[in-house]
Amino acid sequence: MIKVSDSAKKKAVELMTEDGFDATNDFIRVGVKSGGCSGLSYELKFDNKQNDDDKLIEDNGVKILVDKKSFLYLIGTTLDYSGGLNGKGFVFNNPNANRTCGCGESFSL
Repeated sequence: MIKVSDSAKKKAVELMTEDGFDATNDFIRVGVKSGGCSGLSYELKFDNKQNDDDKLIEDNGVKILVDKKSFLYLIGTTLDYSGGLNGKGFVFNNPNANRTCGCGESFSL
């Protein structure tokens, strides 16, 4: 399961609307890929198509698509949004990550 904080929901709906997506019907696609200073990095984008190998998760009124491989790395993660002095952006609070980089965009298990 992936959870979505209230601040992440608010910002996602705002950005989806700006990009021409409909937050009630379209999706946030999250994933994990090789790379980054800690070995794995997060991906986040908006999408309006669900693939056969996608897992659909809905939390806090937000529809999230995750490919099956990435889902294993993201179980229990909370998607949050930070607008503080240390930078603005979506934050993955992942309990599976043993180590993260300073920017928070990559991790290792």
